[in-house]
Amino acid sequence: MNPFRNPNAQLPLMNLVRLKGVPILEQLHLEERLLRTSSDNWCIINDGTDQPTIVMGVSGKPTQLIEVHSVLQDKVPVIKRFTGGGTVIVDNGTIFASFICNKEAVPGVQPYPQPIMSWSNILYKNVFQGIGDFALRENDYVFGNHKFGGNAQSITKNRWIHHTSFLWDFETPNMAYLKLPKRAPDYRQARGHLEFICRLKDYMSRTAFIDKTIDAARSYFSVRLPELEEIQRDTLSIKFTPASRLVTCEELEKEAAIVGVTSTKQTR
Repeated sequence: MNPFRNPNAQLPLMNLVRLKGVPILEQLHLEERLLRTSSDNWCIINDGTDQPTIVMGVSGKPTQLIEVHSVLQDKVPVIKRFTGGGTVIVDNGTIFASFICNKEAVPGVQPYPQPIMSWSNILYKNVFQGIGDFALRENDYVFGNHKFGGNAQSITKNRWIHHTSFLWDFETPNMAYLKLPKRAPDYRQARGHLEFICRLKDYMSRTAFIDKTIDAARSYFSVRLPELEEIQRDTLSIKFTPASRLVTCEELEKEAAIVGVTSTKQTR
């Protein structure tokens, strides 16, 4: 039985947008625009992004979270997103799924982090039913003791967003750009990145995951499939300044200098 659904109620409308390979900064700008300027419910699924990119939470400190010297040397883009949460490196092997909802859209879900997280857990249990040992552990999606999905949220007066980066696949060398965070979930037990995470592709195909996620959304919403051009036409006329942004090399070097991290400019 679905505890967040009234079987006698009409399902609320949700606009579902499927993207492929859209740059993560462009996706974040779209999501924040829809969160703050739209009054509709949305699901955004982006199958991969165009290049390896580090994405930090809104309050993330680069020198605490990433290997600044290597990032500068290899010219890896760094983004601060408009939501909280941890730091990830994303690329073509990452699948993004975001839900943007009015606070009354899902009955029984209060607009606070844990109720939203609990609802998403039930939704993804349907996606992974019979596949692996799926669980929600300290705000991460895991198979057994290994993380494959990281979450972030933002909550406004009347709306909320819950978005997830799913590691369908990842390039092992890219994980070296990330430091072991000082604040980590207990179940991580100080494991390094490669001992802590796993690949979703070892459990299901990209197509199956996306299709099952859409099917799970249909349990809560009447799904409509607008074109991206329609969304842009309806929303771009509204004045809006996104908070997600690219962190400049100058900013990274300045922070690195403050804490004594050697920058690439200093070593050339």
